[in-house]
Amino acid sequence: MNREQLAKAIADLALLRGTFTLRSGRTSNYYLDKYLFSTKPEVLRELGRLFAARIADMERAAGAKATRLAGAELGGIPLVTAASLETGLPCLFIRNSKKDYGTAKQLEGRLEKGEGVILLEDVATTAGQALEAVKVLQDLGANIIGVIATIDRQEGAAANMSAAGIRFDSLFTKRDLGIDE
Repeated sequence: MNREQLAKAIADLALLRGTFTLRSGRTSNYYLDKYLFSTKPEVLRELGRLFAARIADMERAAGAKATRLAGAELGGIPLVTAASLETGLPCLFIRNSKKDYGTAKQLEGRLEKGEGVILLEDVATTAGQALEAVKVLQDLGANIIGVIATIDRQEGAAANMSAAGIRFDSLFTKRDLGIDE
């Protein structure tokens, strides 16, 4: 599947029309249901390949190597797993909040202070969840190389990441998926 075919497959699977409230609180006439594309092995496999290439691009641009990939609960977990399998880089899972049992951790996986981490995101609108996840990683000593979203809705994510001093990229934009509000 080439990039254009993958974009079409994602749009065909995940694009819903109607009135939706987004995580950012904004209302939208479309919604990209990440679970409808991230649960399809044939799509997830191709996303893993695209993430691997984009990770290499981001490392070159930043002049730094990632030693870990990270994904936030719940939508980022299959994405970071696919990218980890493709790149051979270990991955980290970030919970939305610390659990109150067992090890009571917010971060699952092993992270050493100073390690280079690239966060993988599902759908970015304003990058609110990505910025929260970046803070968790930074608080635990990670060197954030950047964030790569599967889809950028082009509603402020790139600007918000830039304002926070975080490199941002995406595999697709809403335009790549043929979405025109």
